Amino acid sequence: MSTENHTAGSQPTKGLQNRHVQLIAIGGTIGTGLFMGAGSSIHFAGPAILLIYAIIGLAMFVVMRAIGEMLYADPNHHTFIDFMTKYLGPRTGFFTRWSYWLTVAFMGMAELTAIAKYIQFWFPAWPAWIIQVVVLLILTGVNLIAVALYGETEFWFAMIKIVAILALIVTGLIMVFTGFKTPVGTVSFGNVINHFELFPNGVGNFVNGFQMVMFAFVGMEFIGMTAAETNNPRKVLPKAINQIPWRILFFYLGALFIIMTIYPWRDIPANQSPFVAVFELAGINWAAALVNFVVLTSAASALNSVLFSASRNFYSLAAEAKASWLKPFAKLSPKQLPVNAIFATALVVAASALISVIPSITNAFSFVTSASTDLFLMIYVLTLVTYWQYRKSSDYLSDGFKMWAPGVAVPVTVAFFAFIYITLFFNPDSKVPAIGATIWLVVFGLISWLKPKAD
Repeated sequence: MSTENHTAGSQPTKGLQNRHVQLIAIGGTIGTGLFMGAGSSIHFAGPAILLIYAIIGLAMFVVMRAIGEMLYADPNHHTFIDFMTKYLGPRTGFFTRWSYWLTVAFMGMAELTAIAKYIQFWFPAWPAWIIQVVVLLILTGVNLIAVALYGETEFWFAMIKIVAILALIVTGLIMVFTGFKTPVGTVSFGNVINHFELFPNGVGNFVNGFQMVMFAFVGMEFIGMTAAETNNPRKVLPKAINQIPWRILFFYLGALFIIMTIYPWRDIPANQSPFVAVFELAGINWAAALVNFVVLTSAASALNSVLFSASRNFYSLAAEAKASWLKPFAKLSPKQLPVNAIFATALVVAASALISVIPSITNAFSFVTSASTDLFLMIYVLTLVTYWQYRKSSDYLSDGFKMWAPGVAVPVTVAFFAFIYITLFFNPDSKVPAIGATIWLVVFGLISWLKPKAD
């Protein structure tokens, strides 16, 4: 595919419609963790899991409002990472760009690995690496053709998740109002509040619930970058971001509340998807296959977003870099797509196919993906620090899409993220990855700081 050099006036094409962004925004707040990991989080925290989701949802809303305000003030920036270079300096920008790109790419590797497992649910004889290569080729093709095709694909991926949750909620309400009896008892709202305890399994497990739920929200910032791909971002962006709290309340809290209404929370198995358990209690014998299909599309949606988001960040990184070897990645196709950046991101994600045939490095891969996920907390903190610098700059748009009470919201959210990061060191399952993320912060942060010019 022919390419043309990046210039100051050239930007990746804006081909998303409002309906794409609104559905992607809804789907973007619903992670695979809800479908597969909710049982474990309920097991840890009981009904208090609703409080945990609400608190983290509010914190992420603050981050999204910060990103939204900066993108609204200057829609020409293609990613919120651009603002870090602008307001925190080139060294911080260098550190964050590379950290974020690699973190999101590793996230894509994890999603691709999961996709292979979900497909093997139906076709156990198919080699994982072949599945991964085929799926990656398809989704890379989607990202290479046009932004609009990416939007259409994400639109339908999001629709599947939304329909699944709506089906769960409607099924649960019907069971409640008909007094439906299951093998584990009568379906009732009382199943949620009976014998309620804030810390049913101790304060430690309640705190661990914050770690588990936090990483279900990772990647929500993709919504901001998606809105920036529309022809009228200043109209679409505020609506997409302002609806996030209602989506969290309805889809996350609504689904979890209904799950605990149907299945008494003390009896929900930690090692099984509660969606499967609930649908089976409702008499849907093919519930496992149904939920497997939903999580398959959810993982495919996440991978699709990874290719979209990470390639845009790599394009921006290459466009600002001084190193000559990065310049080819700052080129756009005649359709104004960052094709080389898309190929580079896809190539990194493709490493998961190699990992799947080399069992000896599987544990190392699990460590790297876990550590990279921890880096999201650092990036969110840097995002809020960047936002604070933006507010003090001459670029501040006093009549723009402003955050409510930033003087309180920003420092409280930063302290909250720091609290979650500290708790990682007290959990045996998250301690080693947290140490790895900290080593990356110190070592690569020092390298970035010592560079005379951030190349």
